Amino acid sequence: MDNLASTRPLVASAGSHPAREAAIACMVVLAVALGIGRFAFTPLLPLMLHGGGLDIRHGGWLASCNYAGYFAGALACAALRVEPARMVRVGLALTVLLTLAMGLTSHFWVWAIVRFAAGAVSAWTFVFASQWGLRRLAELGAHGWGGVIYTGPGFGIIATGLFVSAAGRLGATVGWLGFGIAAAVLSALVWRVFVAVPTGPGAAVSAAGNGGNDASHPTHSTSPTASATTSSTNPPHRADAFWLVVLYGVPGFGYIITATFLPVIAHHALPGSAWPDLFWPMFGLALIAGALGAARLPHHWDNRTLLAACYVLQAAGVALGIVWPTAGGFGLGSMLIGLPFTAITLFAMREARRLRGDHAAGLMGYATAAYGVGQIIGPLVAAPIAVHTGSFSLALWLAAGALLLGALGLMWVAYRPNRPNRPNGPNRSQQA
Repeated sequence: MDNLASTRPLVASAGSHPAREAAIACMVVLAVALGIGRFAFTPLLPLMLHGGGLDIRHGGWLASCNYAGYFAGALACAALRVEPARMVRVGLALTVLLTLAMGLTSHFWVWAIVRFAAGAVSAWTFVFASQWGLRRLAELGAHGWGGVIYTGPGFGIIATGLFVSAAGRLGATVGWLGFGIAAAVLSALVWRVFVAVPTGPGAAVSAAGNGGNDASHPTHSTSPTASATTSSTNPPHRADAFWLVVLYGVPGFGYIITATFLPVIAHHALPGSAWPDLFWPMFGLALIAGALGAARLPHHWDNRTLLAACYVLQAAGVALGIVWPTAGGFGLGSMLIGLPFTAITLFAMREARRLRGDHAAGLMGYATAAYGVGQIIGPLVAAPIAVHTGSFSLALWLAAGALLLGALGLMWVAYRPNRPNRPNGPNRSQQA
């Protein structure tokens, strides 16, 4: 890490304009692709339910269609051979069209197809924007700007939540059309930034120092020094990789029920209150803080212990909405779920690099697939339970319990006796 830092251009270390421009442009792309294209559904769901064209069970199906699309899109990224900048532009254009399409029809099966496609497009755009941006920052020696990129979803979530809160009376159709227009304007503002980045020596370490937030990016790598360290001092073990995949799927299930149905749950618990419309923006605000703060934690801290702490935070956030169904409980719970949202991806991808070094892409892909499966299952489990019991409480307890079991599993993997690759000290491979 120190060797890399010593070779950074002085102008980049001072916060050069190209680095700032690249990071902010990628932040805007993620705000559009994820904050609007993927997560605008959450604040608009109560309006879609209130309009009479959708019930809670079909709302759960639409959510799962989107998460299935994201799962498929993430897996497809490994096979796509498209220049990243071009793919970002394609992703932006498709996000605009698909968002507008949600407001131009009211047929459920058309909505289902659109939400599946929007999920796939958001995955593609996330991966290729990350690839382009992180490579650009690596060439500029400005890895510190990487945290800015991943605040994008948080800003998108805040903006969509506040818009629905202010203009909710206009209905879901106006909301979708308004978000489509906003996505078009934002896309136009950053369109010119995304040009091909020439490959070079810096590209080889484009993902090494970025914090690993791209869960399905097929080109993550570490420096040669780090790879050698991984294989010589901390040899990988198949069981650890297996447990990483299995346990990384847990938060996909654990957070998604709240992330999908939070406004619906809050409106039911606090009828007539203005607070429910603000809990989703609170989630986004906490996500931004977590994205910036997690990247600054010491790299030598054990990733599995950090992941376990994140799982416990999210479990507490989920449980607060059940045991303290007030404005304070939902607000604090939203922030506890949002704060570790990006950090979970960060620590899991660092752990994958620790275990596999330069060959971590396959492990990252399997882990991302497991996370995606958890997201797909969550709404499919929650919606029928809510319909049958008249409450989301049981589904939320299942989510909180799964997160706590996941945390215990991570601690067992990290500290079980006679583990073949138990590290003696810091995870040196992370310091690349």
